[in-house]
Amino acid sequence: MKTKDRKGKEFDAVKTFRDIKERISKDSYGMTFEQFKAYIADKEGKAHNG
Repeated sequence: MKTKDRKGKEFDAVKTFRDIKERISKDSYGMTFEQFKAYIADKEGKAHNG
């Protein structure tokens, strides 16, 4: 099966999600479970509201 070489692609999903995971990991380092739940709820609220 051949794959096309897409040079100059605009969006790299793997890199984007790795970056997001890394940022969440850094932001939540040392948090308790309750603090982490509040962090996630805050991020979800911001994503839906603006």
